[in-house]
Amino acid sequence: MTIGDLIRLLSDGDFHSGEQLGERLGVSRTAVWKQLKKLEAMDIPLEAVKGQGYRLSRPLELLDGGMIVAGLSRQGRQHLVRLFVEETLPSSNEFIRKRFAQGAGHGEVCLVEQQSAGRGRRGRVWSTPWGRALMLSIGWRFESGITALEGLSLAVGVALARVLERHGVVPKLKWPNDVLLEDGEGRLGKLAGILVEISGDTTGPCEVVVGMGINFDLPASFRERIEQRVAAVADQVPSLSRNRLAAELLDELMPLLAGYESAGFAAWQNEWNERHAFQGCLVEVQRGQQRIEATAETVDESGNLWVRHGERRERLGGGEISVRGRT
Repeated sequence: MTIGDLIRLLSDGDFHSGEQLGERLGVSRTAVWKQLKKLEAMDIPLEAVKGQGYRLSRPLELLDGGMIVAGLSRQGRQHLVRLFVEETLPSSNEFIRKRFAQGAGHGEVCLVEQQSAGRGRRGRVWSTPWGRALMLSIGWRFESGITALEGLSLAVGVALARVLERHGVVPKLKWPNDVLLEDGEGRLGKLAGILVEISGDTTGPCEVVVGMGINFDLPASFRERIEQRVAAVADQVPSLSRNRLAAELLDELMPLLAGYESAGFAAWQNEWNERHAFQGCLVEVQRGQQRIEATAETVDESGNLWVRHGERRERLGGGEISVRGRT
């Protein structure tokens, strides 16, 4: 029995006694009780009524690989080699890296309900509650070397923005790899993070893992424990299906990866700048221990961000540079 098995039974809206759950799942009532306690600890709203049993206070949509593949367009499906849906993993990026080590990985996608060791940029922890995010990683093998992949994380952000905009959500993009969303008071919170990991030759074949974590529906209790301001898709479109979002996102990402070596970031540059969260704003640039204040300008065809401080213009690449909007 897994957490997912239990959630599927409890999501039908009916009450189920501990005995019924045990029979359906093939375990003892004690084992069921222990799993129910885990649900409560995971911020999954559980309703218990004496004499009736247990059910989820609100249905929780689990990831469904068959539904996601069925929702793909012909173009999206032709680039997809294999789709994995996992309940828990240390990291979906690590899962795809292992697939590359096994001789596979290209065109493969891994979605996971919860990561125990998910990472963001510069080794930061990426934490989300079980089943309340859309976390996915895609593996792709490129032939032209690392330099042909400049700006890839920015293009991935544009792809997510395109999907969300079709549902009336208007995200902003933060250089180099965050997607932000305004709350009702006009404050920006982090909606998604993108992590692109590349291994291979600077001028020859290389393997890329594109990881993305999107906050889908975050409980208030979880937000209170997060040190930064966050946002979720359900804040603006509570009716949107997580599986539909996954299918639509893959429909954008698979062709993007298939054509990136020939098109490069130049094909995505204008769209990124149109959604630039901090263009013309005073920002703080951090490089190691050095901090400078500058005005953010636009990104160029290689995905570098241009900033101005004093009379000097400077081009920022990736690595240890981070930019924070100053309010």
